[in-house]
Amino acid sequence: MSYGHAHHLAGTGTTPSTPSTPAAEQPLKADQPATLAPDWYSAPELAAVLGGHDIAALYRWLKSAGVSQRRIAALTGSTQPQVADIVTGRRGQVQTYAVLVRIVEGLGIPRERMGLSFWGPDRRWYGPPGTYPEGVTVTGTPEGVSSAMLRRHLIAQGGIIMVGALGGMPGVPVAEVGEPLDDLGGLPPVALPSRLTSAHVTQVQDLTQRLEDAARAFGSDQATSSDMAARGEQWLRVPGSEPLQQAMLAAVAYRHIHAGMAAYDGVLYQRALYHLARAFDLATQANDPYLQTLALRWAGLATMETGHPDDGLKILQAGQVSSWAIPDRDQRAELEACTVMDSATALAMLGQHQQAHQHVAIARGLWTPSPSSRYGDMDRGPARLELQRGRLDLAEQFAAASVRRWDGLSERGRTRSGIILATIHVKAGEQRGLQLARDALTSASRLTSVRNRRTLLPLAEALDTRPGTDARDLARMARQIAA
Repeated sequence: MSYGHAHHLAGTGTTPSTPSTPAAEQPLKADQPATLAPDWYSAPELAAVLGGHDIAALYRWLKSAGVSQRRIAALTGSTQPQVADIVTGRRGQVQTYAVLVRIVEGLGIPRERMGLSFWGPDRRWYGPPGTYPEGVTVTGTPEGVSSAMLRRHLIAQGGIIMVGALGGMPGVPVAEVGEPLDDLGGLPPVALPSRLTSAHVTQVQDLTQRLEDAARAFGSDQATSSDMAARGEQWLRVPGSEPLQQAMLAAVAYRHIHAGMAAYDGVLYQRALYHLARAFDLATQANDPYLQTLALRWAGLATMETGHPDDGLKILQAGQVSSWAIPDRDQRAELEACTVMDSATALAMLGQHQQAHQHVAIARGLWTPSPSSRYGDMDRGPARLELQRGRLDLAEQFAAASVRRWDGLSERGRTRSGIILATIHVKAGEQRGLQLARDALTSASRLTSVRNRRTLLPLAEALDTRPGTDARDLARMARQIAA
């Protein structure tokens, strides 16, 4: 079985399990044949190499079989120095899915040999039993709906469009053209690979990061985030080496943390606590104190907002202790500072204002975010505390710094801090407060963040105290957006 560029390597001479004797180097071209059997990749010693995505070992095997680095480079769309760097380990392990696909297709290796796909060129499923519904092939269709039925449905729908475009009665099926279906049915689940690879871990991590970036810009998508966390759980059933399984545990744990943060942003606190509890369990299995601390931090915040600041404080204190085991010094300082700052909010909710301000000072002494830091804010918490105490000058300084902190990094974070800043100016009776309030309302209305919209209610109350129609209109708009 061979396809792709396999005919470039195919020849006569060796058996699948025995590399041929290296030939003398000659000027090579991309289409020059090597003395390899058509199914050379079936050699028993290559099974672990391909399954583990060990491209360096694969290239060394090919070299021992008489295939030069120049020829490998020509077939895989690389350069000879790049191939040499992979062989010597200077480039590290190849992990990118697209690059792995390019290599196997260039060398004529079926994708399923590397766990990149289980569909063979004969349209048969080569995955392990139970990973895909029995009898389904590449052309398989939803239960009760055949390929022919789907084709007729699409032709019929296309005919309706054609008639409307040509001046006929829109929405009327064309005779003898097709037969619309009332129900297209549902698709079978997409199967997972039989073996875990580093590319799969990278894919899970990358998609989670993309969801997080979108949340920063537009607000969270609670449904998608929860669905992706559930999908991530399925990867935990795929066998692999212990390091890869540990890495996948951490990747899925972080996906649950993101789902918990998204639910928290949507004021879905019970859902948030479920995801964060699951994230903590997985992070514990992965022996990852950073993720343990992150899960505890957000769980503490969610617990506080459900009306249990005492329990939230306990969870945050556990998170602070967990942060001490983080090996990276910068990550440890950042997360400890964040949990201490959040603890200050819990203490204030419990009426322990002196301890709250002590915690603020401790947190600000532990860590100062750089302009490129994507997480943590040492100014928003103090702004809220000073606002509660009526010390508006200090509150304004902290809130303005928090707005600057998130400008260009997170629209969600900037908006939340902007709402606090507007509230402070409105309470101070400054004319600029009305314009800041308008800006805050506009920003909040563009986001899906329910928590941000809820923070408009204190702003509405402050606007109610201001005279004039403009202030009353803004207060009414704030309540409408927050609803």
